[in-house]
Amino acid sequence: FRLHKDKVYYVSESIMKRAVTVGKKELLSLGTRVGKFTKTRQFKIQITFLDYLAQYATYKVWIKQSSEMSFLYGNNVHKSGLGRITEGTPQHHGVVVLSMQSVPLGFGVTARSTEECRILDPSAVVVYHQADAGEYLRNEE
Repeated sequence: FRLHKDKVYYVSESIMKRAVTVGKKELLSLGTRVGKFTKTRQFKIQITFLDYLAQYATYKVWIKQSSEMSFLYGNNVHKSGLGRITEGTPQHHGVVVLSMQSVPLGFGVTARSTEECRILDPSAVVVYHQADAGEYLRNEE
């Protein structure tokens, strides 16, 4: 992991050594962007790191096809759109949101634990939206 202009990148050592020949002012990015530090010094993870995050995530949520577009437009996941959830997922924990075909769509924070999800009504929120693949179209940074 490397820090460059308040942005954190995931980069291999060999690419890092090659980038030394480029000046700091000319270097725009390096590797895969993980996230950035805001002006208040809080770290905000970004959707560009989703593929790496999905591989190693402990807790995952699969959503039904009918709820995929809603999530990709920035909405929370409701119980009616929940396909599966990893057993033992605690409340207020980070999760990777996947389609039923296991394609990573984004990530969020659980509103309820796995056990609580079983008894919820269909309109209750299960996952709070944090970021999704549709951000590429909505965010102009």
